[in-house]
Amino acid sequence: MPVYEYTALDAAGKKHKGMLDADSLPVARQKIRQLGKYPVDIRETRPKGRKGEKSAAKSSFFSLQTGPRIRQEDIHAATRQLATLLGAGIPLIPSLTGLIEQTGNKSLQTIIAQIKDSVNEGNSLTNSLAEHPRLFSKVYVNMVHAGEASGSLDVVLERLAEFGERQQAMRARIRAALIYPIFMAVVGIVVLFLLITFIVPSITKVFIDRKQALPLTTTLLIQFSTFLQHWWWLVLMLVVAAGVGLRVFLVEYPQGKRFLDTLKLTLPILKDLNIKIAAASLGRTMSSLLQAGVPLVTSLQIVKNILNNVLLAEILDQAGEELEKGKSLSGFLRGNKYFTPMLVQMIAVGEQSGSLDKMLDKAANSYEKEVETKVMAMTSMIEPMMILLMGAAVGFIVMSILLPIFEMNQLVK
Repeated sequence: MPVYEYTALDAAGKKHKGMLDADSLPVARQKIRQLGKYPVDIRETRPKGRKGEKSAAKSSFFSLQTGPRIRQEDIHAATRQLATLLGAGIPLIPSLTGLIEQTGNKSLQTIIAQIKDSVNEGNSLTNSLAEHPRLFSKVYVNMVHAGEASGSLDVVLERLAEFGERQQAMRARIRAALIYPIFMAVVGIVVLFLLITFIVPSITKVFIDRKQALPLTTTLLIQFSTFLQHWWWLVLMLVVAAGVGLRVFLVEYPQGKRFLDTLKLTLPILKDLNIKIAAASLGRTMSSLLQAGVPLVTSLQIVKNILNNVLLAEILDQAGEELEKGKSLSGFLRGNKYFTPMLVQMIAVGEQSGSLDKMLDKAANSYEKEVETKVMAMTSMIEPMMILLMGAAVGFIVMSILLPIFEMNQLVK
């Protein structure tokens, strides 16, 4: 049954918006009038002419652009609510109807209505979710598929909500730890720019007017200040162009992405952190997939996309091929420099005991704590380094201004 989104006026002229099920547009209009409202605008939420995933992806994107932004927190909350409704014994279609009513985000309401419409047409929940790849990842869709196949959809959805919330919490902690250093860097650059462009010229004008011989540092400072005064816009354009060009190269071109991914895993400062982040993500995702009943080889294929690293994806591809030949995952990963010995050991214990999902979950908990500790330690080191750099830059400016003054005093004496 189609789902309609409507705008209507009540007897007092107040505008109301909502959604309802109806067999056709006239029936929807009649239902609205039965509610004591006058329909102003009625639209069917299901995209017309749905032609596979590509069309659905476009419709999903359109919904995202024309309404409020759908955040991951909204998805996690909706997943937990659906798990609760299904766990209470309510069938899927009524559960989706209840979810539409409980969801506050209008764009997400529209997407859920489209999913409900698709399920009403006879599609599985898995296929209906897959029509919106911008919102529901491969991990999400595959876990729902496993839940439908095993008859434990409510349990799988609950795990999905917990998995998403944990991932979101870890990313939020990392972002929060980086906000202060980034803020300090931006403020420092702005202060130095204003100091060199506006303050320094007014002070050094005295030296230029006297036509006295200036120290090398003062001459360099004056030349740099003059250059910024006249050509700051060119510097800004070059910086923006370089940033955009570098981003396009690193994101759009395979060679650039491989270069960036190699740097992530080889640079001395970032190597250990990125390897531990990958271990935490691999452990958490694979644990959730295995608990949901997704096969190990399939789980590896899904995880390689989550890690977002070309080198690690190639290793996991090879691991999947070895698993199909009957070899163990721990045996293949042992000795690989991109997978920590502790992670490999816990995978080996899990394979031997038949509790690989639980061991991966423990490994994820451990690595998430290590990542948080390491990020905090790195940010605590960045702050004094930035203060030192700012101090050195300001010290250079001050000394460049004071040296001519000292020389002038010596001449007076």
